[in-house]
Amino acid sequence: MQIGISGITPTDIAVKTIKTVLDDYGLQSRYVGYKPQKDLDCVIVTGGDRGVRNYFHKTQDAQVPVLGVGESESSGFLAQIDLKEFSSIVNRIKKSDYRTSEFSRIAVKIDGKPVYPVLNDVAVFSSKSAMLMEHVLRVNHEEVWHDSSDGVIISTPIGSSAYSMSAGGPMIFQDSPVLGIVSVNSLDITRRPLIVRDTSIIEVDDISSRIFCEVVMDGVDRFRINNTLECTKSVPSARVIKIKKDSSAVSALTKKVKLAEDLLNMPPSSKLLLKTLEFEGTMTQRDLVTKTLLPDRTVRLALRHLLDKGYVKKKISMRDSRQKIYEISKT
Repeated sequence: MQIGISGITPTDIAVKTIKTVLDDYGLQSRYVGYKPQKDLDCVIVTGGDRGVRNYFHKTQDAQVPVLGVGESESSGFLAQIDLKEFSSIVNRIKKSDYRTSEFSRIAVKIDGKPVYPVLNDVAVFSSKSAMLMEHVLRVNHEEVWHDSSDGVIISTPIGSSAYSMSAGGPMIFQDSPVLGIVSVNSLDITRRPLIVRDTSIIEVDDISSRIFCEVVMDGVDRFRINNTLECTKSVPSARVIKIKKDSSAVSALTKKVKLAEDLLNMPPSSKLLLKTLEFEGTMTQRDLVTKTLLPDRTVRLALRHLLDKGYVKKKISMRDSRQKIYEISKT
């Protein structure tokens, strides 16, 4: 069996730890980064859910199944395994005693230029908040609506329970061959989310606003757009190794619903931090300030509230013992 390891760098603590464990079990492994390797049986990716998303953004070969490993004790959706428990599941990897789930990806073109496929969602918004964006939505080259709204979100089934759901979109089961489309805060009060087949060609064009607009890819990267966004099904799908049985689509959606109910009773800053941690995985306080654009003091007070309520927990980073990282609690 040949196993690849992908992480921030070959010298990253998590990468070195995984390499050592695999060597102890007599398994051949090497650091591959994001380069395609045809001879691999699987790739172990560090960094939790965020690391798995980044891997599928950058790799040119999504056919090799990926096992996501996080440094936190909270089980993610894409990365179920914690670094501390990795040694306990190596024998299962050795025996190929696992199942592989396939996740839809969206291929994206911005003004005719291809960019990387997304796992969760692709959105178009004005580059400045509280600014309306006018656009035309076409599905399979037929006009569906001409709308003025804050923006539009196109999501995969797993992305449907992230930003799309927060904007009023439906939760879609993981194995459904569809995509969701949500116009965010449309001026047309009759506007409703759409569900289309994942083989559809989705175009958002004639985009205009008082200032320039941006495409947001999986909530991470932003690209300026002049006129047209095109979304199609990306082939192949992302293949992710699942070790635990308790992370089905049903249980994941149940957790999302419970989280949504809890969010109603939280201060806005705490809501934002919790949703950011849910989407991004473990983060430092400085990471949260950078990602949310909230003041240091606001982030500090919100974290204190979430810690007191037991929604998140704090621990020492395995990459840098001087840093504290925050993660969503299991309970």
